[in-house]
Amino acid sequence: MQTVADAGYMDRRSFLMLMGASITSPTHEWLIAHPVTKLAQETGTAVPALVVDDLDAITARLRHMDDQLGGGPLLQLVHGHLRYVTTLLHHGRYDDTIGWRLHATAAELLRLAGFVAFDDGQHGLAQRYWVAGLHAAHTAGDRALGANIIGFMSCQAKDLDGGREAVLLAQTARTGHPGASNRVTAILELRAAEAHAGDQTATTARRATDIRRSVDAAFDALSTDSLTGDPGWSYWMTATHAHGQAGYCHLRNRDYQRARHHLRQALHHDGSSREGALRQILLATTYVQQPQPDLEPALTNAHRALDTLSGQVDSARCRGHLSRFAEHLHPYRRNHAAREFLDRIESTSPQPR
Repeated sequence: MQTVADAGYMDRRSFLMLMGASITSPTHEWLIAHPVTKLAQETGTAVPALVVDDLDAITARLRHMDDQLGGGPLLQLVHGHLRYVTTLLHHGRYDDTIGWRLHATAAELLRLAGFVAFDDGQHGLAQRYWVAGLHAAHTAGDRALGANIIGFMSCQAKDLDGGREAVLLAQTARTGHPGASNRVTAILELRAAEAHAGDQTATTARRATDIRRSVDAAFDALSTDSLTGDPGWSYWMTATHAHGQAGYCHLRNRDYQRARHHLRQALHHDGSSREGALRQILLATTYVQQPQPDLEPALTNAHRALDTLSGQVDSARCRGHLSRFAEHLHPYRRNHAAREFLDRIESTSPQPR
């Protein structure tokens, strides 16, 4: 299996030059690739099923640590665990069943490593992890996991202003998902909503229709339990998280009332984690971007977000949203409270890489 053990940092400009076919081609190949039927490896040290159980338990803990801490502190830890799993894949002895499980474990670790790198602003590295993860998910025969990885690739393309690529990736993910998990369906529908929100080739009215359709489909999926259960990695897709993503989508389309409704619903249940900080920033942005800005609630929410980002959470992605909020706030710097916040941002900004 291809790994990214020695993948390096790629800046935003370099990544943008690779947008387009280099991103979408691997996903199209995944969509039509024939399944892998034999994975057994007959040489090396035996890999017991209990070891794979332990590997999956460690991966689950890393996911939850990422939720609370953000990408920065975790990249080396996730990468080290991934190295161990790939060593077992290359040098262990196992039957087909263990082989499929190991490849699924590697795929989820590559997905997580990609997101950690993405959250830390390392976009080229994130892409390499995700493409390798897509290969591993295909080898494992896990279509839901492969679709989820493509959903994250769509999220990255959207954040880097690749509107049409984001939509195409989101559509590929939905097409490739077998539909057995309602929670995964919700994840992919919300990725599509985000992609549509960032598609500047569509009219505002068209974006609004596409966003609402995908958001409604996500909440419909979450309202019903899956008959066959949901994969463990989909635990994070709850109504709270769905409200947060829906709020972001409506904010991108300048529908501030709908954005606030969803973001407040999300913050009612979670305001202290990385996602909580992001929602505070987005809620603050709705007040400063609206036609008649309201600085008091904007600054109240922005200060709360900065409290979290200055404490336990390390997320370049969240800080990027906070910097964009500061840009919107800058025209009001004559206001004492606005100037005070801008000064606080400047004093707490991390040093460049």
